Amino acid sequence: MSFSKRLKQLRKEHQLTQEELAQKISKNRSTIAGYETERKEPDHETLILLADFFEVPLDYLLGRTDIRNIQKQTLKEKYPEIHDVEEAMKIILSQPGLMLKGELLTDESKIILANAIQMGLRTAEEISKKKNKRNNI
Repeated sequence: MSFSKRLKQLRKEHQLTQEELAQKISKNRSTIAGYETERKEPDHETLILLADFFEVPLDYLLGRTDIRNIQKQTLKEKYPEIHDVEEAMKIILSQPGLMLKGELLTDESKIILANAIQMGLRTAEEISKKKNKRNNI
């Protein structure tokens, strides 16, 4: 199924008019109509916005698969619950193809991200300690 047909199908399943969908994603009705009639192609950001809005994977939206939902059970098996923030950070940063705002992170960017997360953790710990001291006085 093509993107245009898949978009129309999803819009109708959600009982939305082209105008209503356009308003929800900050586009014009004519833009949505253009997507559905294959006169216009959405940019990368719009594709992500639509996939997020309809809660479907991009591959489903693009018609590359008929799998609509990633099975939660499969995700839980692959990624068990993690209760330690530092362990979660290690797992996240070890992922190949890690992206931030649609951009692939370089190794240098991953290090910068890790440092920012660690700094945020330290700051949160300091704030928590200060609040605890004030509450104990």
